[in-house]
Amino acid sequence: MKNPTPAELGYHMPAEWRRHQATWLTWPKDPLTWPDRVPLVEDIFLQMMAALAPHETVNLLVDDAEAEQSVRGRSNFAGAENIRFHHIPTVDSWIRDYGPSFLLNTNGELAYNDWIFNAWGNKYEELKKDDSIPARLEKLLGVPRFEPGIVMEGGSIEVNGAGVVMTTEQCLLNTNRNPKLNRVQIEEYLREFLGVQKVLWLGEGIVGDDTDGHIDDVARFVSATTIVCAVEEDPADANYKLLQDNLDRLQHATDANGRPFEVIRLPMPGVVGAANDTSPRQLDRLPASYANFYIANQVVLAPIFGQTNDRRALEIIQRVFPERQIVGINCEPLVWGMGTIHCVTQQQPFGVRRPF
Repeated sequence: MKNPTPAELGYHMPAEWRRHQATWLTWPKDPLTWPDRVPLVEDIFLQMMAALAPHETVNLLVDDAEAEQSVRGRSNFAGAENIRFHHIPTVDSWIRDYGPSFLLNTNGELAYNDWIFNAWGNKYEELKKDDSIPARLEKLLGVPRFEPGIVMEGGSIEVNGAGVVMTTEQCLLNTNRNPKLNRVQIEEYLREFLGVQKVLWLGEGIVGDDTDGHIDDVARFVSATTIVCAVEEDPADANYKLLQDNLDRLQHATDANGRPFEVIRLPMPGVVGAANDTSPRQLDRLPASYANFYIANQVVLAPIFGQTNDRRALEIIQRVFPERQIVGINCEPLVWGMGTIHCVTQQQPFGVRRPF
């Protein structure tokens, strides 16, 4: 007999700005992901934790007691007592993509989806080991775990908490994810496991993105009716046309009730790359986007890159979140791992645990 889906049981994925119980992070350590930059990335994680911990629990995955002791010794900030350490070995830090995607039902009870993680289309064999993390957290979380049985990453989907999920064709329709599923079938999975009524399809993600177009570098819901959309203002830039196409789609899109969205343009930082770098992982362009911010209790963590558009981007994000403090964090070292703040965080909404 077919198991009931989250939607059939009254569950849905809430918007990121809904009150959090916690933020999940995985302490960084992989020198292949961040060549010559692991200490800089650790500093970025400490900055994130310092901004988050005064307002919500920070659940931090570390490999062992030695790693915990090291991080504790460096957590000299207000709210550090709100960090919860969990000794769960991981390969990498992209918990947005391999970790649990949390759900709430109509009674405010918590559950989560455990998608299949295949390291962004079988690109990194070693990183596939992190697919086991959601199942390993089941006993710790003590809430229902749903297994959709398809490949999906958390960074590929964005919900408004009011019946709409936003994603890209480049990622979800890519044959390196679910080659036996077509668009209609994927939409059915999204409806059944996210509790949405409508799928909003954009086209491509940004240049240099090894995830094949994750939505969290392109466009983000900032309210049920408002979307921030990344735009490139230089017509000669490789991101210009593809982001214009996404902007056009959003300007013609409607919500679950058929009403148009307000679309706010967010500039891109321009080329953030490694043209002058001599490390083995030399890249022409890194997937740097101001859209990769993270909405938490009372704060928004926003990536900046030491570029001329940093200030404008922070001002725009502040305008759409007037009641939250915007914390700009220089993520140039972090984006060497092919992602920034949103990619390494996962929100756990405030919810009730019930026996199951």
